Amino acid sequence: MTNPSINSPSSAEDVAMRPNERLAFSAIVDRKPLALPNGAKLIVWPVVNIEEWDISRPMPRTVSPPPGGVAQVPDLPNWTWHEYGMRVGFWRILKAFEDLGIKPTMSINAKVCETRPRVAQAALDAGWEFMAHCYEQMAIQKVPDQKAMIEQSIEVLTRFTGKKPEGWLGPGRGQTFITLDLIKEAGFKWFGDWVLDEVPQYVKTDHGTLVSIPYSIELNDIGIMLSANQPSDAMLKRTKDSFDCLYEEAQEQGARILTFGIHPYISGVPHRIKYLREMLQYLSSHEGVVFWNGSQIYDWFESLKVKN
Repeated sequence: MTNPSINSPSSAEDVAMRPNERLAFSAIVDRKPLALPNGAKLIVWPVVNIEEWDISRPMPRTVSPPPGGVAQVPDLPNWTWHEYGMRVGFWRILKAFEDLGIKPTMSINAKVCETRPRVAQAALDAGWEFMAHCYEQMAIQKVPDQKAMIEQSIEVLTRFTGKKPEGWLGPGRGQTFITLDLIKEAGFKWFGDWVLDEVPQYVKTDHGTLVSIPYSIELNDIGIMLSANQPSDAMLKRTKDSFDCLYEEAQEQGARILTFGIHPYISGVPHRIKYLREMLQYLSSHEGVVFWNGSQIYDWFESLKVKN
């Protein structure tokens, strides 16, 4: 009897490249140092995550445990926690960046442009970069048609901003094996899902190369404040320690990128905002530090003509 699995056509996911097929292993100590313009040594890439949560589904994350540990739908306690970030927390974060003249990248669910245009417009007016972050906040593995969702995200963001987004970040940095092929096919130039390095890397896709710009798991207010429930100043301390290490290494070993990610409903609350301000002030007080968005990092890396 013939095994049907042998002759059945493989799915796109089955035949797609795995991560180790998309880029070769490379130890950072074996590479030629990367130089930044004008004597700069270190790039800071700030990322503010703006999300759309669907009240008809379980919440993407929770701060208020459900009674009995059973997920509730609708989950009003946690939905309203997120909504606080849109109504209040975002505006504190916006002012903190504006006061120092820093223009971060905004990782945004495209649907926010439709449901919270006041927030999206304020970021646009402030000169923030819009990085596509799916249409709404949900695990990418649960999206029934990734290609259609990617196209929808591009259409909404382009219509709102007047410019097609160049960068992509999946919710929770999630991907399936074909995601990179789909976003390259859609015209994206770079993505921020991978945390495997401290400088950009070229990544193979079925439609050409993408640039991976290193994001961060541990310099992220979800991991520090929510998952680990650390004190309000923990992200400040951790970011300063990370900066000090990278800043020292960059003097001799070439450019480095320090990335941090924040969310309005976490970092924009009253007991944490002063530490975000102090963190930004510390990072900006050093010589040879540039605050760049994702496309600026991409343009610089492309100009170097680096070979993996």
